[in-house]
Formats: sequence, C-alpha cells, structure tokens
Amino acid sequence: MSTLASMPQQISVGYKALVAEAVKEINEVPVEEAIAMAKRDDVVIIDIRDVRELWREGRVPGSIHVPRGMLEFWIDPESPYHKPYFTEDKTFIFQCAGGLRSALATQVAQRMGLKPVFNMEGGFSAWKKAGGPVEAVEPKKPQRRPE
Repeated sequence: MSTLASMPQQISVGYKALVAEAVKEINEVPVEEAIAMAKRDDVVIIDIRDVRELWREGRVPGSIHVPRGMLEFWIDPESPYHKPYFTEDKTFIFQCAGGLRSALATQVAQRMGLKPVFNMEGGFSAWKKAGGPVEAVEPKKPQRRPE
C-alpha cells in the first residue's frame, strides 16, 4: 500500500475563510436592489446553481444559467467555450442559492476582468423571500439520436 494513500488530508483553508476573503474583495448588492436592477436592459443575472436546483426551485426570469464549473471557460474570449454575452457592456449580478458560491464566482469573474460585477446578498433564497419574480424551469428532454 502506498504511503500517500494512507496520509490523511490536512485542509488548511475552509470554505468559510474562502468566502470571507471573497466578500472583502467584491461588491455585493442587497436583494431588494437586485430585484430593481434586474428590470434594466443593462443588467444580467448570472445563476450559477446546479441545473437540478433550477428544476426544483425555479429561476429569476431572464437570468442566464452558467454552471459553476464552466464559469471561467465561458467568460474567457480565448476559450472554445466562450459565451458572447460575457463581452457585452453590461452589469453582471451573480447568484446561487444562498450567496456563498456566487461570492466565489463573483471574485473569479472580477479577477478575470469582468466588470462591473456584483454578488447578490442572500442568493435565490433571499430573492424569493423578498417577493422577486420566479419562473419554473422544466428539465430538458433527452435528445433522441437518429437510428
């Protein structure tokens, strides 16, 4: 048996510290302000939740779903996965379920040069609690391959 396999992991920085560090570096927007901003044409809500969360909870109408694992690749114009909406002159508000994952996503987007970017305080949970509009998201049916 390898000695590497038997060594316990020593996590030196936890998610709470990472989020706290991110929050110090980013701008956050209160959910009430985000609800008002979402009505503007120059604002894009970026939803980084897992697609199953969207199916279960719904989403902010007009928001764009960006899986957290693809964020850096979709932002970067040199990536083969780049999404053109990230090059538009818009304000980007990131949100997840509670504001923690989106704080980290906002930090990364800001580090990559996207601006202006904000994290929505409290995430989608706070959005719903504040009475923000929600639309259902239906799971996509699998595409059938031609026989």
